[in-house]
Amino acid sequence: MIAKLKGKLGLIIAVVFVVAALFWAFQPIAMNVETAVIRQGNMVVSVEEDGETRVKEKYRIFSPLTGRVTRSILDVGDAVKGGETVVARIMPQDPTFLDERGRVRAEARVAMAEASVRVAEAKLGSSKAAEALSLSEYKRAQRLSTSKTISAAQLERANFDLELKKAETISAEAQLKLSKSDLLSAKAALIQPKGYVDPELAQTRSLPLVAPVDGVVLRLAVESEQAIQTGELLVEIGDPRQLEVTIDLLSEDAVQVKKGARAVLTDWGGAPIEAVVRRIEPAGFTKVSALGIEEQRVNAILDLKQIPQKLGHGFKLRASIELWQGKDIVKAPLTALFRDGGKWAAFIEKDGYAHKVFVETGHMNKDYAEVLSGLQVGDRVILFPGDTLEEGALVTNL
Repeated sequence: MIAKLKGKLGLIIAVVFVVAALFWAFQPIAMNVETAVIRQGNMVVSVEEDGETRVKEKYRIFSPLTGRVTRSILDVGDAVKGGETVVARIMPQDPTFLDERGRVRAEARVAMAEASVRVAEAKLGSSKAAEALSLSEYKRAQRLSTSKTISAAQLERANFDLELKKAETISAEAQLKLSKSDLLSAKAALIQPKGYVDPELAQTRSLPLVAPVDGVVLRLAVESEQAIQTGELLVEIGDPRQLEVTIDLLSEDAVQVKKGARAVLTDWGGAPIEAVVRRIEPAGFTKVSALGIEEQRVNAILDLKQIPQKLGHGFKLRASIELWQGKDIVKAPLTALFRDGGKWAAFIEKDGYAHKVFVETGHMNKDYAEVLSGLQVGDRVILFPGDTLEEGALVTNL
């Protein structure tokens, strides 16, 4: 009898253990979640883009003619004085090299020019002799006319002949000068390029280009001696104490930026710099992004409230431009919000359970969203809600 009772008691205990195990097995398991409390405070919406500094008034000096620029005596960063400092000197262009055929032709033209000079000299000598003879005959005619030996018409013809011989002499002298000029031109064709700059000639035969304003050399486009063409850039000059910042914004962001908006400049190697938007350029441009996508962008020009001494022209930086600012705003972390049926939603943790609520939002920045309805200050929202989190789920804070 006792054995039977023990057997029944053991069976009952086994059944109790099985029922308890099944009960615990089908109990819901609480999900570990991270939560945050909805608070009220100030909120700022801004747009961030990369940009660079530039001198407000930059002067580019171009070559006004074709020639050979001498080696620059300036370096980038050197100070220049407007109207005094010579920033570049342009020498005449060297002649081209002559091949054998060209040299023979040039020498033949020289020989022709020399022969033309000799012919002109002989013609001039003949003209002068004829003029001297005509002058002698005119003087004799004057004496005979005084004694009434010849008529006035004969004296007039003698005078006319003298004037004609003088004109022929003048023509012969001009022809001789022309022949000598042709000779010089023909000899010039034989001049070979030197390939160097004579320091003395550089001062007398060069065209000096003077700095238009006070400032420093920002860029030397041409440093060594070289041939240049008309309109080629030589040097850039500007005042690094007068800086501005240009930021290329997406066109949809640019329309939200207002003149006078506050900006903060960072990532340039120093402390953050306060700036203000001076102008949004009226024309956009196309720029290809790092992903190969064409984007329409617009330049925003910013003025710096204070220019650090180490900041210079062409420095890269990051600008955060303020679009909107609000005080005492109820705000929720963006990581707590998700899309549900085209609306924003969030999970509230209350008494250990998750409850879904729909949220109406306003302004958003990279961290928070303005809450217009659906959440209240003090509500504890679940961050990073996963797909497995459902209404009424049992949750526990990490």
